[in-house]
Amino acid sequence: MKMYKTALFFTCLALLLVSCSKQTKETPVEPALANPFLEEWDTPFGVPPFEQIKEEHYMPAFEEGMKQHKLEIEALVNNSDSPTFENTVEALDRSGELLTKVGNVFNNLTGAHTNVQLQKIEAEVKPLLAKHNDDINLNEDLFLRIKTVFGQKDTLDLTPEQSMLLEKTYKEFVRGGANLSEEKKARFREINEELSVLSVKFDKHVLDETNAFELVIEKEEDLAGLPQSVITAASEAAKERGYEGKWIITLHKPSFIPFLQYSEKRNLREKVFKAFASLCNNDNEFDNKKIVSRIAALRAERAQLLGYKTHADFILEENMAKNADRVYSFLEQIWKPALAKAKEEARELQAMIERGGNNFKLQPWDWWFYAEKVKKAKYDLDDSTLRPYFKLENVRQGAFEVANKLWGISFHELKDMPKYHQDVEVVEVRDVDGSHIGILYLDYFPRASKQGGAWKNAYRKQFRRNGKDIRPVIVNVGNFTKPTADTPSLISFDHALTLFHEFGHALHGLLSDCTYEKLSGSDVPRDFVELPSQIMENWASAPEVIKSYARHYETGKPIPDELLEKIKKSRHFNQGFETVEYLASSFLDMEWHTLTEAEEMECTEFESTAMEKIGLIPEIIPRWRSTYFGHIFAGGYASGYYSYIWAEVLDSDAFEAFKETSLFDKETAQSFRENILERGGTEEPMTLYLRFRGAEPKIEPLLKKRGLL
Repeated sequence: MKMYKTALFFTCLALLLVSCSKQTKETPVEPALANPFLEEWDTPFGVPPFEQIKEEHYMPAFEEGMKQHKLEIEALVNNSDSPTFENTVEALDRSGELLTKVGNVFNNLTGAHTNVQLQKIEAEVKPLLAKHNDDINLNEDLFLRIKTVFGQKDTLDLTPEQSMLLEKTYKEFVRGGANLSEEKKARFREINEELSVLSVKFDKHVLDETNAFELVIEKEEDLAGLPQSVITAASEAAKERGYEGKWIITLHKPSFIPFLQYSEKRNLREKVFKAFASLCNNDNEFDNKKIVSRIAALRAERAQLLGYKTHADFILEENMAKNADRVYSFLEQIWKPALAKAKEEARELQAMIERGGNNFKLQPWDWWFYAEKVKKAKYDLDDSTLRPYFKLENVRQGAFEVANKLWGISFHELKDMPKYHQDVEVVEVRDVDGSHIGILYLDYFPRASKQGGAWKNAYRKQFRRNGKDIRPVIVNVGNFTKPTADTPSLISFDHALTLFHEFGHALHGLLSDCTYEKLSGSDVPRDFVELPSQIMENWASAPEVIKSYARHYETGKPIPDELLEKIKKSRHFNQGFETVEYLASSFLDMEWHTLTEAEEMECTEFESTAMEKIGLIPEIIPRWRSTYFGHIFAGGYASGYYSYIWAEVLDSDAFEAFKETSLFDKETAQSFRENILERGGTEEPMTLYLRFRGAEPKIEPLLKKRGLL
């Protein structure tokens, strides 16, 4: 009997193996795809394992992240214990870890290194995320728990940071529609979903049309006036696009701005300028006019659903400015002297045109070109003279040295680190005692997969969990001049200021010392977030600092004193133009977001009327026109673009504290670190500022710095 059973067993086993073998040959079973997002990252400092992450990983990870987050919320809501700060507000702050992990990587790459697959995923996932967030914000049982804790806030023994987390969480639910009727909640959801789709389309259109434009130059005489560095870059761009022996100018700023500054071919300058000024306004597949109008109307409707008169009122309630009237009043204080200065500059440029034997009227595509000529004539200074002294690596090192002198922190390049593009550099930041502060990714060069501009973001923010200080992973992204085969990356002085600016944002994220992720780093009101970045520009332009990093890329010699003196004398040059083009965009932002009716306006006419209202002269256009104003229609600056110059009031006043002592005064630097950089959004911005400065900021230092007094 035993032998029979054994024989039967082996017979069955053989049949099973044969069957499996046939099945394997006929229908091979694919191994399950490992998803890096669903595993612990065994990488140095826990940075994302970029080389392992594929496009097909994102949607499953997003879906699992939303699923886990939903379960965490359900557990929180179903907790039988009475609501407390710990089991409700803190628990909510800790929830959604996987979703945050996936979103941080995805959102960074869709801005810095996107592709067709990522764009498709973005279009699919953004509405899902909007719905997921609404499911949380409109969860009545969850809001009831938060409301209960908020009602006890005066009896709870909370730290200032805990109080801020409670207040911010409660307000987010109210502002997220928690108090709306069921009918209004349904409409609120529809608006959020549509806005999420429209912002993705807007961004994609800007990127696609930027990449679609190319001015192909075939004749060498059409390069007249261009510095050799611009010609070389244009030649290499042409080779990359398959135009051997030709030159290409693109709408990436390192390409078209120098072209506008130096090209003697007025017709070509006009062509390039108009291509930029009409981005996504050409009645083609990339057109954004209807998207802009629809976004503005939807925002107005949503604000009114929540009980606000306008979208600006909704946004500004949480900012330092508090209301639209105060923003308009602030902008107008600067607009009047800036416009007067710009008109004076326009007359000067017109005179330069006529001295050259020309009788045409100054146009926007002439401003950059003739401004360079006036600058050369008045100060014997032009951008091409300065660029050899601003090698990108030296400017970056200059920013590092400023931070080292202020706070003793140091920067150490890391090789063989995971990164998402070969151009990216990775740096470890250490404190004065050698302890780890965080990781900084540097991604400085333009490419077709990257949005224009410069920004800071986080792959991981700083926070504390279970007694452990989770250190940040920060990224600085830029679009600076790319090195060529013969020349390193030589950037303009303005781009040097931009590098320092974004590095200031990075420091805000790196030096954060907060408990809660919602409040850490740069998570502060929009009109306060630019203080840490803009104050760094003051060091970038200080003569003793410039001399430390501005060295000729061939000789290594520091920038001569005579050039520094010329920079100093020319610091107010063209400030009317620069201030006016920026302020025009700030007014345009406010006009779109102070609509009191949810009505879709005709985009071009609306913008023209807004500019006529403030008296913008025809020789200048807004820095960002509506159809490519990504800050407000695809980013987080809606009703907040004014914040750059608002923060310049803060940074001009704050830097006075250093000028009153010394540029690298340790006590002042430590106070700025402890009261501004480390604190994130844990207290009201003015409370933090007063703790550092001892008084509210004044506008006079800003006007003086810009030469507008």
